[in-house]
Amino acid sequence: MDRQESGDMGDGGASEVDGPGITRRTTLGGAAGIASAFVLLEQAEAQAAPQAPAARGPSIDIAPIVNGRATPVAVDPRTSLLDLLRERLGLTGAKKGCDHGQCGACTVHVDGRRVASCLTLAVKTDARNVTTIEGLADGDTLHPMQQAFIDHDALQCGYCTPGQIMAAVACVREGNATDRSTIREYMSGNICRCGAYVGIVAAIEDVAKKGRRV
Repeated sequence: MDRQESGDMGDGGASEVDGPGITRRTTLGGAAGIASAFVLLEQAEAQAAPQAPAARGPSIDIAPIVNGRATPVAVDPRTSLLDLLRERLGLTGAKKGCDHGQCGACTVHVDGRRVASCLTLAVKTDARNVTTIEGLADGDTLHPMQQAFIDHDALQCGYCTPGQIMAAVACVREGNATDRSTIREYMSGNICRCGAYVGIVAAIEDVAKKGRRV
């Protein structure tokens, strides 16, 4: 018996006929296509369905002292200090950069120490002193570090500048502005994507050398 009479087409049986004009390959392909269509339909329905709002926990009453003023406020326990400042108190100087504590744009002071406000829970600041960039100036008189940043052109787009200034003030207060290499080390947590580092270091060095009160 020759190969055609035995039905052996030389391809491992992939061309065996299941019915009139229908091969096993086309049958399997059609089934896969139908299954894929059902999956896509379910995904589309899931995306179209309204999303239930995330459950909110009970609010906690806190009263941080923000820029010298007691500020009673009720917050969700999960609220970050950054979101409290920006979304609830309207203090938008601290910027939301990476939201992972890696860029320094959200730097503020809590009891005189610099912190990444995006990683600090608002509830932990109850009855504590919180200072933002808005609280540095004395009325119309700029803080010495703010003025130094202007004098040394230590900014470009300005997005990171509030965090840079708050970190710079802390750097001087901590006694870590003794030389340029030390300044760079202790300012390394604040990223400037515009690359204004030369001016930033010069501004900090200027304030530290002149012994200006910060």
